[in-house]
Amino acid sequence: MNRIALAWRQLRRDLASGDVRILLAALVLAVMAVTSVSFITDRAERALALEANRLLGGDAVVRSDSPIEGELREAAAAPGLTLTETLSFPSMVRAGEALRLGEMKALGEGFPLRGTFRLLDPATGGERDAKGIPAPGTLWLSRAGADQLGAKVGDAIGVGNSELTLAALVVQEPDAALDYFNTAPRVFLNLADVPATGLVQEGSRIGYRLVVAGESGAVEKFTNFARDNLGRGQRLETAGDARPEIRRALDRADRFLGLAALVSVVLAAVAVAMAARRHSARHLQGSAVMRCLGASQGTLVAIHAGELLLLGLMGCTLGVALAFGLQWAVADWLMAALKLSIPGAGWRPVLEGFGVGLTVLLAFGVPPVLALRRVPALRVLRRDLDPTEPSAVLVALAGLGGLALLLWWKAGSAEVGTAMLLGILGTLAVLAGLAWTLIAVLKRMRSRLRGPWRYGLANVSRRAGASIAQVSALGLGLMALLLLTFVRTDLLDRWRNALPADAPNRFIVNVQPDQVAPVREFLAAQGVVDPVLYPMIRARLLEVNGKAVTGDSFPEEQGRARRMAEREFNLSQVDALRADNEVTAGQFWTGVPASPELSVEEEFAETLGWKLGDEVSFDIAGSRFSGRVTSLRKVDWESFRPNFFVVASPGSLDGFSGSHITAVRVPAERTRFTAELVAAWPNLSVVDVDAVLDQVRGTVEQVSTVVEAVFYFSLAAGVLVLLAAVSASQDERLLEGGVMRVLGGSRRQLRWAQVSEFSAIGLLSGLVAAIAATVLAGVIADLAFDLPWTANPRLAATGAVIGTLAALAAGLFATRGVVNTPPSVTLRELQG
Repeated sequence: MNRIALAWRQLRRDLASGDVRILLAALVLAVMAVTSVSFITDRAERALALEANRLLGGDAVVRSDSPIEGELREAAAAPGLTLTETLSFPSMVRAGEALRLGEMKALGEGFPLRGTFRLLDPATGGERDAKGIPAPGTLWLSRAGADQLGAKVGDAIGVGNSELTLAALVVQEPDAALDYFNTAPRVFLNLADVPATGLVQEGSRIGYRLVVAGESGAVEKFTNFARDNLGRGQRLETAGDARPEIRRALDRADRFLGLAALVSVVLAAVAVAMAARRHSARHLQGSAVMRCLGASQGTLVAIHAGELLLLGLMGCTLGVALAFGLQWAVADWLMAALKLSIPGAGWRPVLEGFGVGLTVLLAFGVPPVLALRRVPALRVLRRDLDPTEPSAVLVALAGLGGLALLLWWKAGSAEVGTAMLLGILGTLAVLAGLAWTLIAVLKRMRSRLRGPWRYGLANVSRRAGASIAQVSALGLGLMALLLLTFVRTDLLDRWRNALPADAPNRFIVNVQPDQVAPVREFLAAQGVVDPVLYPMIRARLLEVNGKAVTGDSFPEEQGRARRMAEREFNLSQVDALRADNEVTAGQFWTGVPASPELSVEEEFAETLGWKLGDEVSFDIAGSRFSGRVTSLRKVDWESFRPNFFVVASPGSLDGFSGSHITAVRVPAERTRFTAELVAAWPNLSVVDVDAVLDQVRGTVEQVSTVVEAVFYFSLAAGVLVLLAAVSASQDERLLEGGVMRVLGGSRRQLRWAQVSEFSAIGLLSGLVAAIAATVLAGVIADLAFDLPWTANPRLAATGAVIGTLAALAAGLFATRGVVNTPPSVTLRELQG
């Protein structure tokens, strides 16, 4: 108890004298940076997840080909959850003399639980959000469906035995982004109107959906239960099953936010390491005096370690409290910018803040403290005697191991965490080596220099250990910030370019072989340049390498593979690949191969376990088709052009019946495009994907806003942490500056000496940081974000210059006391 009291008294004394304020400030800033980023990313991730759930109409959906009853429905009615249901089935739709096969969607009360319908207002021509479903006796039609039927609001629409009034046109529905190949007019009606239509009978082909939303814990419990209790013909969907374009945007945002938190951890380690070094150096003399007075090694360790623990708890608590207030203001801004509600802060970031703060303190603060117990009593007289402590190495290694685990955890990916660790170690090695080289060169050059430049550069070479440590710390901190800058810049540019203004907004489906030429002429007359129509043939998987394959060929946990094996495939054949397809394995055919060859999308092949050389057989309308897998492709689904999981070599599918598909960009002024096309060829289906494009663009813009906010916040927090790191190594400069002032040195001379010293340190740190950040950004862009990376020398050079100026500004700010404080005060404080 006495030792704890002594530790508390020493902490109070150190706080009062200012000896420990730098370490406390570094720890508070480090914890505040990490925790604030964690708070913001946690809340933003949950907000984006809720927003993504509007693509389902709820938080989770169970689909089935039969009514959903029993345990699943009971689980969906659990406390904390709200449920509704929908039915979907095909049926003929009548509007006057027009008759088309439509896709019915009967909606239960409360749908959608997430998101809204977007309706076309016939009075103004504008659009409005509608929360709810059609009233009994009415229905809504998709805008494209109304064009195909020539229907307008107020018309009577025949559905089965009923006639319902068309009350609105749907521009965007909550779950349209999951499947935009809905080739028939979409009809939305009230579930209560279904019995009167007479369409639901024995043997009817109906899809049942049970939609659930609620508290995150309750939804997670339901999804876990549902996965374990799905029956035959049932499947569970969450936001992760959304369109690839949206899923990729959310995944990349999540990884960037993790990278931002990762950078905060690195900056925290740098700041605390530098501050702990200064703290232990200041206590060497006091520990030597205590040894002279008979203090045991255990007493010294207990006092200093106890002080460090109390300091850590104090710093972590203060940092978390400041972070909570800061993120609250940022979250309010995000709420306004994203136009969506942001969930409240959780407890996980608080635990992360304490975990990071105490871990970096263990890794970089405890080893110097352990060394204090072996300080020799003779150091009272001889200050060149520094203690060594073998156990401190073990503690440091344990702390670094904990930090490595922390980095892996924050990265959310073993590959990214490993790349970051190797990048840090490599950068530190290069920085230390170049700093040592710089010191060796300056030792030879300084005799040829004159004035303040000679003194400033001599400081770099004279304090070799301190200079190497400072170059390493500054370089590592700058590398982390530049890495975040490079990845963020490329990430946002790629997102904004992923959906160009000329992206296709209409898919034309079911073009028959004899209609290809006239449809192409029609499109050319509409201003569509070189329209390409791709054959599309429906097929079912039969065998792989002579072995029959069904959904039951895969274990229960491979649900996606089971669904793919049971679904119908859309096969196509191509002569050459477009720019949005890239061969990643094998060789794509040239010309017409002697026997059918297949090229398969790489993730699809991995899911089904297909490999190069496999012989895959399909059933096409009762006929057998086989081909050998000769290449794997990476597909850019964000191109919004027709793409296929499996394509065959030219001529392979000749003779099989099928249709063609194309995607075109229709100008907004061509309002009659769909009506004229369908009037000429009534069998065609035109899919309006403007709504899907709007959803994807909206999601990307929201994600970009979050990324921008977190980036700038991380940058600001990083600058503060770097300032603390620089400030933590200034005692020797202050002491020498005080001596120089006593010996007659002017303020101008001291300032120029500092400029020369920090310019050399900053230039070296900035250059190495820019190069290291460029290399590491390329690795992370490939591993984590699946983005092509091109080195940007101009951005790297700009980063090096900014890094140099930042180091110079931070150094001058940290040492301003040497010219603003009387030398007697400086010497008394540092020597006292």
